[in-house]
Amino acid sequence: MNLIQIRRDLHRIPEIGFREFKTQQYLLEQIRSLPQDRMEIAEWQTGIAVKVSGLDANKLIAWRTDIDGLPIEENTGLAFSSEHTGYMHACGHDVHMANAVGLLDRLIENPIKQDVLLLFQPAEEGPGGALPFRNWLKSERPDLWPDEIYAMHVAPELPVGTVSTKPGMLFANTSELFIDLHGKGGHAAFPHFTDDMAVAGASLLMQLQTIVSRSIDPMDSAVLTVGKFTAGTVQNIIAENARLEGTIRTLNNTSMMKMKERIEAICKAVETGYNCRISIDYGASYREVDNDAQLAEHFLEFASSADGITAVRADAAMTGEDFGYFTEQIPGLMFWAGVNSEFGLHHSKINPDEKILDFMPGFIHRYFSEL
Repeated sequence: MNLIQIRRDLHRIPEIGFREFKTQQYLLEQIRSLPQDRMEIAEWQTGIAVKVSGLDANKLIAWRTDIDGLPIEENTGLAFSSEHTGYMHACGHDVHMANAVGLLDRLIENPIKQDVLLLFQPAEEGPGGALPFRNWLKSERPDLWPDEIYAMHVAPELPVGTVSTKPGMLFANTSELFIDLHGKGGHAAFPHFTDDMAVAGASLLMQLQTIVSRSIDPMDSAVLTVGKFTAGTVQNIIAENARLEGTIRTLNNTSMMKMKERIEAICKAVETGYNCRISIDYGASYREVDNDAQLAEHFLEFASSADGITAVRADAAMTGEDFGYFTEQIPGLMFWAGVNSEFGLHHSKINPDEKILDFMPGFIHRYFSEL
């Protein structure tokens, strides 16, 4: 199979979570072009599950890839740039998908002992497809419930040929944060008749910045970032509404709950102090990606001895990934894979090196062959 062409075809048609209709159809065409005698295909919403029977299986190994894009206008100038205005595969999911198709092709051509389940999962970027996909497997297709699960994520900062992971937490707990303030606006010349939501929002923003420094154990780590603050309409009208948009990231679920408790308490105080109404939406919330220690050590040992592969022990990151909902219930492993891009994840100019597709499907196939 021409994996570079597959990657470029998918790069042209990025779609956001649970709207990956063209993407699903394209993937199904590629999957169905392969011999079907050892393959079973199941569809879930815009996702796909493909089981490949092994030669003498005593367990089911899963490989998960994400399939959605991001609402980012592409600025790479590539000949195969996105055809969907305002959307882009800016997180490398096009590379992830092409790699998974390549792995499937190798599993069909060169059968291994174990059964393998390939999961093409929608909505990783939001609102989160891993949890409902996992729940569907568990309740509707328990025959497809895996014994182990694996995934990779492209790493723009690492050279091609480098893989990196660690036992335990690799990615953090994450939650989106959207806070809306509503009060009484009015003419700028008569502030005493209003409840200014620009001032209320600014006060709230500053108080939120005390949570990590005063409510989280100093030996722990957490992040609360407000990346967007909007209020008002024009310069001579006192703002009736304001909105804060941000993200929360913690190393454990206890700290995440504590952060949310403090956010809600501060919002109640601001409601009283500024005579306004506040609503909070946590949007997509993801659990930490917790790598099984035994699987991680075995993977690093295997990668260290593989030709053309450099294995690096990773540091934990505050990055978010809904693969954590799989590792919550299934022994699993996620690793970084270098793609040597000048621009990073979620950047409009990210351009992963396609050389990763020359070896990664074969590398994973060899690893699965030894499980």
